[in-house]
Amino acid sequence: MSEKKSRQVITTNNAPEAIGTYSQAVKTGSTVYLSGQIPLIPETMEIISDDISDQINQVFKNLSAVAAAADSSLNDIVKLNIFLTDLSHFPTVNEIMATYFNQPYPARAAIGVAALPKGAAVEMDAILELG
Repeated sequence: MSEKKSRQVITTNNAPEAIGTYSQAVKTGSTVYLSGQIPLIPETMEIISDDISDQINQVFKNLSAVAAAADSSLNDIVKLNIFLTDLSHFPTVNEIMATYFNQPYPARAAIGVAALPKGAAVEMDAILELG
């Protein structure tokens, strides 16, 4: 019989609180699964603005805050999923992402979606591996 891995819930007040039946992140072993983040300002739980650059930056700030709560950083992300309601914003994602990450960059997927929670234009989730 195999031993069950323990799971630790990761939470921080520096990122938006979960708005559903999920945790901000879950750690199992040396892997941390970060739930999707939309561009909510943690203090107000409102979308930062309609500007796509503002929204992308806020999502990276939110992911960074959750990673920090796991004693980690964005540079430990091994897989990043990006959901956009308009794929024409993908070059902007690339430009802004380069300011938050160092090489080697994580594996990544970009997915066009019809809609996101609270009318957001972008959402990202990630998997990070602790050193």
